[in-house]
Amino acid sequence: MMKRCISVLNRLVVLSTFVGFAAMSGVAVAGDAAAGKAKSGTCVACHGPKGISPNDIWPNLAGQKKGYLVKQMKAFRDGQRKDPVMSPMAAGLSDKDIENLAAYYSEMK
Repeated sequence: MMKRCISVLNRLVVLSTFVGFAAMSGVAVAGDAAAGKAKSGTCVACHGPKGISPNDIWPNLAGQKKGYLVKQMKAFRDGQRKDPVMSPMAAGLSDKDIENLAAYYSEMK
């Protein structure tokens, strides 16, 4: 009985550790795509109205993974990535804005 309890406890520890790391890494990203669409007005100038950039120097956002988009936008906002155009654009975004934008662009084809 004791071995069985320890085995269950070990599995719970592993599971909770995995969930914690997944949340910290941006794997589990919530967001409201409709709110993201409403916030995307400034993004359209460089990344296009459908998330497809008209210029090779700016990436397509349509269809990117949510976690990736969140990570990159936060990196620009927080100064971990620097770009003369993107850094100021991301500077005023809240975590919720970023999650919403990521939801919107990740749902595009």
